[in-house]
Amino acid sequence: MLVFSSSKSIKDYISTLRKENSIGFVPTMGALHLGHLSLIVQAKTENDVVVVSIFVNPTQFDKKEDLNKYPRTIEEDLKLLQSVNCDVVFIPSIDEMYEDKITSEHFDFGGIEFEMEGKFRKGHFDGVGTIVKKLFEIVMPQNAYFGEKDFQQLQIVKKLVEITKLPIKIIGCKIFREKDGLAMSSRNIRLSEEQRKAAPFIYQTLLDTQQKFGIINANEIKQWVEEQFVNNEFLKLEYFEIACEDSLKPANECQEKKNYRAFIAVFVNDIRLIDNIRLGN
Repeated sequence: MLVFSSSKSIKDYISTLRKENSIGFVPTMGALHLGHLSLIVQAKTENDVVVVSIFVNPTQFDKKEDLNKYPRTIEEDLKLLQSVNCDVVFIPSIDEMYEDKITSEHFDFGGIEFEMEGKFRKGHFDGVGTIVKKLFEIVMPQNAYFGEKDFQQLQIVKKLVEITKLPIKIIGCKIFREKDGLAMSSRNIRLSEEQRKAAPFIYQTLLDTQQKFGIINANEIKQWVEEQFVNNEFLKLEYFEIACEDSLKPANECQEKKNYRAFIAVFVNDIRLIDNIRLGN
């Protein structure tokens, strides 16, 4: 497993491989868990060479304290990457990626950037678009892998590739969960024992939503979900939405031939957890 910190070095190395090898890419912010590893394993089965990046991107955090508290576990991450036979790792510094100007490029993602996460995290998707574009231009993979836990981000990245006309296929991978259903997240390690026991309620709420979908309308489901969190000691609902997968616009009336998901964001003290689930067939 080769580790690079220089954009030029990794770009030069990958250019020697590209003629005879397919390149798969998994961008991460580190603090790796089994969910990340599942992306890498899938990439390994579908590509000759797999590149993983580890970079905590400052421009996608709307709160500096969240950036500062984001877990950084490089030594453990490298051991995990070796365990799944990752080929190349890119761990750049902030200066390497942004030089002396830590700002975001502005993107028009056709409106999907203003839904859900976009309403609550100002500038977040400009930050995501900026760093993903930079990483794509360095690695230039044929295939890139993103987890469906961040489903809105997945749709943003697909739109980014469309806008920039980069010849990269974006592949969404299923949500990897703990045995009790909690979606795996780098933030989970910050939960106290009591908070961790309470957190699976998020997924249970989504499962209940899945059962109610098609029986009662989206607005009634939304009201029901909000009521479930009113007296919860540990979990504070930030938002719950049922939205069309393509447009990410809230679904008031569900139409046939369209796919829908339920999206949720919850605070556990100052730790923010998100999840989603596909509805219907």
